[in-house]
Amino acid sequence: MREMLDGGPLDVLTGDYLAELTLLILGRDRLKDPRLGYARTFLRQLEDTLGLAVERGVRIVANAGGLNPASLADAVRELAERVGVPVRVGHVEGDDLSARHPGVLAANAYLGGGGITACLAAGADVVVTGRVTDAALVTGPAAWWHGWGPGEYDRLAGAVVAGHVLECGTQATGGNYAFFTGHDVRRPGFPLAEIHADGSFVVTKHPGTGGVVDTGTVTAQLLYETAGPRYAGPDVTARLDTVRLDGDGPDRVRISGVRGEAPPPALKVGLNRLGGWRNEVVFVLTGLDVEAKARLVREQLEEALGKQRPAEVRWELARTEHADADTEERASAYLRLVVRDQDAEKVGRAVSGAAIELALGSYPGFHVTAPPGKGAPYGVFDAAYTDAGEVPHTAVLPDGTRTPIPAAAGTPPLEEVPEPPLPDPLPPGPVRRAPLGLVAGARSGDKGGDANVGVWARTDDAWRWLAHELTVERLRELLPETAGLPVERHALPNLRAVNFIVRGLLGEGVAAQARFDPQAKALGEWLRARHTDLPEALL
Repeated sequence: MREMLDGGPLDVLTGDYLAELTLLILGRDRLKDPRLGYARTFLRQLEDTLGLAVERGVRIVANAGGLNPASLADAVRELAERVGVPVRVGHVEGDDLSARHPGVLAANAYLGGGGITACLAAGADVVVTGRVTDAALVTGPAAWWHGWGPGEYDRLAGAVVAGHVLECGTQATGGNYAFFTGHDVRRPGFPLAEIHADGSFVVTKHPGTGGVVDTGTVTAQLLYETAGPRYAGPDVTARLDTVRLDGDGPDRVRISGVRGEAPPPALKVGLNRLGGWRNEVVFVLTGLDVEAKARLVREQLEEALGKQRPAEVRWELARTEHADADTEERASAYLRLVVRDQDAEKVGRAVSGAAIELALGSYPGFHVTAPPGKGAPYGVFDAAYTDAGEVPHTAVLPDGTRTPIPAAAGTPPLEEVPEPPLPDPLPPGPVRRAPLGLVAGARSGDKGGDANVGVWARTDDAWRWLAHELTVERLRELLPETAGLPVERHALPNLRAVNFIVRGLLGEGVAAQARFDPQAKALGEWLRARHTDLPEALL
């Protein structure tokens, strides 16, 4: 926060503190103390920067309220009094639907930016919210600043796209970027958006900060954790297939042409619940006969578990060893055991004891990466939907006035967009077997149990090849773990990109840790590393 306030002019500083996993953690905090359930990190940051923000006239908007925005608002007032910086604080509530979903740890509707707009219009210096959409942190301030009404869909859609670009911080300025070797991204600065009255905007960063802003870094973030061309939210449905990117000078990318449609009638509701208990053991297998060693310890442990066998037992052998390796670690492979059960006892001592008791009577070189634990609870994320009109979206203004925020009117059901025309394919020519990533970038992520992989080309000719080559069938061949799962492909010609949704790849979501890469963060990099026949004209 201090870096953004010190680095250059700002009107509004936004902060996104809520991932799906974060709400599970905050739910467990609230079980211990009903006064908690918000991101305490925000208060520590604010203590260091509140005076600077007020001095420079910067409003602060953050969703750090989590499951308890009213308590966080009170805590901000107490902090302001303690540091001697008087501020007006508003908050947004109404997203908490836990009472309607018995048995869950937290149930929260994804609200839009209307409550934020109302608080800012009433003079709030700091606005804290619970679960709003990530983009609402930008649509709310933009609507306040420019005086947009709820039906100005094209303008709001531009702000939604701006919010999506900003929501993951330095992912828009070179962080986690497929082509990172072309830039100095050791300490990328945070992005900012200059939003105009027509909804167009420029993505940039403060002068002198690290990283880079170019059409590639912005394209990568636009594809992150999205699905089809219709990007639906409570304020507006933004059409990602209308987004146009243009360079606007060094570290500046202009985004324009974004069209918006009325939002759908239902709000997404994130449901977090405790799914049971989990434990894991990672056996190290060094040197020769790796598969035989893995088979031996697996058979021994399965027999030792006997009737105490957990409901779910999963083994994964990672062949990371190298022949004739010059270090012991490079000579080793890893056998990972993950167990789950509703009964904590079945994944605790029963598993860890059975594993360690094999230490002197199993494969040669037996050891594990860490002592097995007693097991830990894991969470499950589900998505439900509810009528937007039944959610009590409320802005609590700095003077305590409670202002209801009406749901959007005239909302149509969400429908698929027809497949867009694709460019003519490249003419036939010689090919070379090489990694896909030589001609395409990718970024991947999670939405509950689903994963997305957005793949984009850097040139028009590469797009002509990619659009026809990377079909659903070809993706399944390159990523065998997607076999048997529903896969969707959406083409976005303006971005020279295709976006894939793999349903169910992540099981019950990140908190369940059903997979080696539980948030699919590296799924795109695996895809880029796969070898395929690339046209030599592109190399």
